[in-house]
Amino acid sequence: MPAPQSPASPTPAGQPAARESPGPGTPARDHYDAVIVGGGHNGLVAAAYLARAGQSVLVLERLGATGGAAISTRPFAGVDARLSRYSYLVSLLPDRIVRDLGLDFAVRKRTVSSYTPAVRGGRPTGLLVAGGRTRESFAALTGSEREYAAWQRFYARTQRVAERVFPTLTEPLPGRDALRERIDDPDAWRMLFEEPLGVAVEENFTDDLVRGVVLTDALIGTFADAHDTSLLQNRCFLYHVIGGGTGDWDVPVGGMGALTDALAAAARAAGAEIRVRHEATRIETDGEAAEVTVRTPDGEHVVAARRVLVNASPQALAALLGDTPPPLAEGAQLKVNMLLTRLPKLRDRSVDPRQAFAGTFHIAEGYGQLADAYRDAAAGRLPAAPPSEIYCHSLTDPSILGPDLAARGYQTLTLFGLHAPARLFAADNDAARAALLKATLAELDAHLEEPVTDCLALDERGEPCTEAKTPLDLERDLRLPGGHIFHRDLSFPYADEGTGRWGVETAHANVLLCGAGAVRGGGVSGVPGHNAAMAALGR
Repeated sequence: MPAPQSPASPTPAGQPAARESPGPGTPARDHYDAVIVGGGHNGLVAAAYLARAGQSVLVLERLGATGGAAISTRPFAGVDARLSRYSYLVSLLPDRIVRDLGLDFAVRKRTVSSYTPAVRGGRPTGLLVAGGRTRESFAALTGSEREYAAWQRFYARTQRVAERVFPTLTEPLPGRDALRERIDDPDAWRMLFEEPLGVAVEENFTDDLVRGVVLTDALIGTFADAHDTSLLQNRCFLYHVIGGGTGDWDVPVGGMGALTDALAAAARAAGAEIRVRHEATRIETDGEAAEVTVRTPDGEHVVAARRVLVNASPQALAALLGDTPPPLAEGAQLKVNMLLTRLPKLRDRSVDPRQAFAGTFHIAEGYGQLADAYRDAAAGRLPAAPPSEIYCHSLTDPSILGPDLAARGYQTLTLFGLHAPARLFAADNDAARAALLKATLAELDAHLEEPVTDCLALDERGEPCTEAKTPLDLERDLRLPGGHIFHRDLSFPYADEGTGRWGVETAHANVLLCGAGAVRGGGVSGVPGHNAAMAALGR
């Protein structure tokens, strides 16, 4: 979902090596129309747009490859599986960016939206949201048509909002009143923008499991209760249901790295320079011209530019400028990558595992369970029943597996755990990570006929193919402030005091924020990169 700086990794095959910079004894001064700090996906989008407009552009990336959190890697030693290591699904990327930049990139629709296992009357069952099977699954779970009808009405309303709001993401920020008029649905506006989402969930649905499935979209990467008066959960929910004007979450063909590879290629083809292992350490500006101090393996030098676009967190931006930093954000998730030799069998025999894991597989995400987990974490405890959701990329796109693994039926699993704030890992990150992973997998195993660990593949050292990342791990690996995947709490997509025309402006006229911390940032969207480029071009 977010796009900060990328973890250390070798330069991908076919990618030009970083241009050599002068050593410390021979300082140099290069001049560009735009210097972009950070080679995550938003920085690459901005670079491609600016270079296509005829500007000279330099992208500075601290680590050995571009991509930010939107990368694909082989995390398991000696295993030919290229996983989307951090961000993993695409919804908010506008088609216009793909078209404008001529990207060689595609997504595939998932045949299943979600499956949520449950136990009713002592027997295993579940809710399958998958086209024509959805209605019968609701009836089997709840014993009536009411919840299904409510589901249809609720998501018809969010889709109408999506159709009106999503196109505004790549336009100058509308005012609050203008966006409300554009939505033209007072009840939807109240539900999403004015009162805690929990009110609407409880008004529309009665079944605890159904309520929980709806609420999960409000909690991805966001630590909040359904009735939080800050409306953090509303903002998160909004961005999860407006993507593409439909709210669909699609699978990137070839993994998330395929997107950033295509973006880097588009930027280079347009004439942008990309230098990896070049870390910006300071920005000096008078509002009309800027100088960026750059640290390289050979020493430091200064690059001059008309403007600087920063594809990093607001905290990093403040540090580069010597400004007062904003309040530190706090991430609240557990990310787990797994490779399995086979999908585990379910206790609910009415659903094939290939269906259940093809969409979002919800675990311990009933409405009451989510509330309990939030209370545990808010009190400083790991949740007793950690909520999480899983999906299997390789069922929709097996190209991420080597031919031998695919032929043998191997599958990937990506797990995203909720209500795991960074504070829970502060005392002992390793111990808390291990404890939370064990408890999370136990919640999954409760709905399986065999433990998921029995299905794990082994790497070349004989170790299980599983990798878990806490917020503190993401802060260390990606410089995400507090491990927050959106860099900071999401904002509603309208203009407010100090937001500027595009939501990317800063206190310095020629410095723009093009990372996930911009207004309308968060997620793999390219929107902040596009908007910063438009602001820089005066459009």
